[in-house]
Amino acid sequence: MGTAQEALNREAFRVAVVNTLERRLFYIPSFKIYRGVAGLYDYGPPGCAVKANVLALWRQHFVLEESMLEVDCPCVTPEVVLKASGHVDKFTDLMVNDEKTGTCYRADHLLKDFCKEKLEKDTKLDAEKVKEIKHILAVLDDLSPEELGAKIKEYGITAPDTKNPLSDPYPFNLMFRTSIGPSGLTPGYMRPETAQGIFVNFKDLYYYNGNKLPFAAAQIGQAFRNEISPRQGLLRVREFTLAEIEHFVDPEDKSHPKFSEVSELEFLMFPREDQVSGKQARRLAIGKAVSEGIVNNETLGYFIGRVYLFLTLLGIDKDRLRFRQHLANEMAHYAADCWDAEIECSYGWIECVGIADRSAYDLRAHTDKSGVPLVAAEKFAEPKEVEKLVIAPVKKEIGLAFKGNQKMVLEALEVMGEKEAMEMKSSLETAGEAQLHICTLDQVVTIKKNMVSISKERKKEHQRVFTPSVIEPSFGIGRIIYCLYEHSFYTRTSKDGDEQLNVFRFPPPVAPIKCTVFPLVQNQEYEEVAKKIAKSLTAVGISYKIDITGTSIGKRYARTDELGVPLAITVDSTTSVTVRERDSKEQIRVNVVEIASLIKEVTDGVSTWNDVLWKYPTHH
Repeated sequence: MGTAQEALNREAFRVAVVNTLERRLFYIPSFKIYRGVAGLYDYGPPGCAVKANVLALWRQHFVLEESMLEVDCPCVTPEVVLKASGHVDKFTDLMVNDEKTGTCYRADHLLKDFCKEKLEKDTKLDAEKVKEIKHILAVLDDLSPEELGAKIKEYGITAPDTKNPLSDPYPFNLMFRTSIGPSGLTPGYMRPETAQGIFVNFKDLYYYNGNKLPFAAAQIGQAFRNEISPRQGLLRVREFTLAEIEHFVDPEDKSHPKFSEVSELEFLMFPREDQVSGKQARRLAIGKAVSEGIVNNETLGYFIGRVYLFLTLLGIDKDRLRFRQHLANEMAHYAADCWDAEIECSYGWIECVGIADRSAYDLRAHTDKSGVPLVAAEKFAEPKEVEKLVIAPVKKEIGLAFKGNQKMVLEALEVMGEKEAMEMKSSLETAGEAQLHICTLDQVVTIKKNMVSISKERKKEHQRVFTPSVIEPSFGIGRIIYCLYEHSFYTRTSKDGDEQLNVFRFPPPVAPIKCTVFPLVQNQEYEEVAKKIAKSLTAVGISYKIDITGTSIGKRYARTDELGVPLAITVDSTTSVTVRERDSKEQIRVNVVEIASLIKEVTDGVSTWNDVLWKYPTHH
């Protein structure tokens, strides 16, 4: 019964956190007076402030420290862009319907919930059945629509709300469709990720960077996914903020000049082999993981290390953070290696950051579709004699055979890689014809011997032209913030011992309000000092809240602890004031003229509370 009790405890903890967050307006369901819409949330004042602080730290940690090029692209994206990227055809989840009411559910979630509930609550399960259910959870992402449907039928899973039978699973595209312009002739979608805006701008960004690699582009913006049945609060929503980095690198050199700065960092890693053999995540130095080939390359390893530093800086508990490698069935066919930063919260382990080596797939796909070469060049100090692949299509023959599709066939021939071209050459010589997949037409065509000549020539080259690989860290900001709320939340007994008080232990740089100002009693003199302090805090850019209500100082402390405010200034004289720290409840006396610089020093993270504690007399 231990597992069932743990599940109840997690549920109770989550309810306490969510109730506090909603009551204090960190976030609330959108359009609440109209009963809301599932998967849409509004951030209230403290939630907005936390989000702004997290994004400011992200910019500092990544964009500034790594000299990234930041861009801001539209949310509305033409269909042709998302056709090239594969989203129009493949960005789907499997859905089932309640056969009587028509209500939609995500098929894999129903099976996952059934399996988890069985493991947690069914005490009569034998070892064989436990093994079978755990295996299903492990391969869930790999099940075909038919296999998923068969399991739902085998376990007798019905619609959660009505217990009615369910339809067979079928794919549902998660993008919000729209049309651009009044004619409705230009189809588009609300972007499901921000990355495509960076890929289509690669040529200009490469030029802006002085035609040099490696470089990284970054973007923070809204993304949209029409989730089938959103749940889990801020973790699964239909509109959310992504912060994405696309780091472009030479595929022949994925070393990183700053890798030594992170190589000794040690944290929980969950390699593919350990998952498959049923082991637990283990502490591993990122340098060792790269040198042993567990992580594919230094640049990927560098970003894993930097993501770890960023998340722990925000206040994520390092013991509830792990980096899990994608299993073979989760990886896209083109990816070299993928890791997720997963954070443990009351819902289990939640993927919050994806760090993927996507090889050259995206730039190649947009090159094929647009006809614009998205390539980089390495200039040689001395010309090199190289063996060059020459593909010479015979336009007349291709035009006769393919008519209106001539352009697509020509482009597909010209962008063939060496392996594919040499296989075609061999097939043309032996059989007189060869098959070619045209991705822009999504069909296979027959190429005859008289349509193309393929050869290799030796020639002098002054440069090597190639399609860069891309390493992509992608951050789900809402998910990170929700996990941060859970990791920061705790309760403590009030001074009188008669109630439990809620506290958010946000690190000062993340806290929504940096300090509060309380006149100890309601009198003109103290209120004037409070206003003077407020003015000095504004001048140095510190957010604060003045509370001149007549309630007891203990109640006022409790109200601000519940917002995660790190420091409280109590005005109890005209020359010096008391400063109280949220978590230790320790207090020091500080002169009014020094107060703004002290608060700034602590809330900017320049000094810790312990650093300043010994400089000032303590107050009891």
